[in-house]
Amino acid sequence: MKVHKIAVIPGDGVGPEVIREGVRVLEKAAELDGSFRFEFTWFPWGCEYYLKNGRMMDEDGISQLEKFDAIYLGAVGYPGVPDHISLWDLLLVIRKSFDQYVNLRPIVLLKGAPCPLKDVKREDIDMIFVRENSEGEYAGSGSWLYRGKPNEVVIQDGVFSRAGCERIMRYAFELAREKKKSLTSISKGNALNYSMVFWDQIFKEVSAEYPDVETHSYLVDAASMLMVKEPWRFEIVVTSNLFGDILTDLGAAIAGGMGLAAGANLNPERKYPSMFEPIHGSAPDIAGQGKANPLAAIWSASQMMDFFGHEDWGKKILSSIEAVLEEGKSLTPDLGGTATTEETTGKVIEMLCSNIKCMGKLE
Repeated sequence: MKVHKIAVIPGDGVGPEVIREGVRVLEKAAELDGSFRFEFTWFPWGCEYYLKNGRMMDEDGISQLEKFDAIYLGAVGYPGVPDHISLWDLLLVIRKSFDQYVNLRPIVLLKGAPCPLKDVKREDIDMIFVRENSEGEYAGSGSWLYRGKPNEVVIQDGVFSRAGCERIMRYAFELAREKKKSLTSISKGNALNYSMVFWDQIFKEVSAEYPDVETHSYLVDAASMLMVKEPWRFEIVVTSNLFGDILTDLGAAIAGGMGLAAGANLNPERKYPSMFEPIHGSAPDIAGQGKANPLAAIWSASQMMDFFGHEDWGKKILSSIEAVLEEGKSLTPDLGGTATTEETTGKVIEMLCSNIKCMGKLE
């Protein structure tokens, strides 16, 4: 039997609540399949850990995580800990240490999911964002000069390497070719006359290697407008770290809300573990109340299934989420329902079992 070793970092706020539910679904899928199982190891890292220890994770945290097949992350951030510390000392250090240079975020309008756009059909919103995840605007390069003085100056560098741009674009082109979809590059070459002109140039060069893939290019401001007015234009999208971060939140807003926003941080070569997470944040205002929506965490669990080669289970989990949304009886308050976090997950598991005709195996 294949054993998948998973490092679980539930994190802060609602993170532990939603990750616990994702683990329930993963364990149920493994039980139903019988050919693989999961081995979970939990790590108490995050903002509470920081307030007690002065750091977000153990000093040797990266070496501890390196032995796992994947990482399952809840949420990072809590009042009292500056956001740049909670982000840079846990999430970003993991992404960079394990060269998780592909951030994969699906923007799909599932049946039953609320959409704020008028006259938009379900099939109109079906995109995958391939976000560069290791450099760009989040490279952490810059200077803070004359701190606290009248002539104080801050410089934040965007770092774009040829190797970094080429590898993320080739990943996106391969995905577009595999799925027989168009590929859109989003940049800001008219204003960022070094980084984004460079990005556009490399996209054109790599495009020549994939003559079978239909391509488009948009400036980020135009893309933001078109995602709202004509979302069907976008199928596979490749963009930089900052633009990908912003646009995928916009995508979540038009495809059901942040409670349905999942993300995968991939090291495609599998030299290091990849990481899977809901991207909705820690929502400390509702932590411990049983109101947190677990569907994004469960969706990211389905991405983990895909990564491990269990694409059939990835599809089954996603279709179970869709079935729960379509039925509409077991939704959390953010989706207009009154169900608790656990009740929503229970309905997902019920749908998962129902889909494969095994209701008798429900716990």
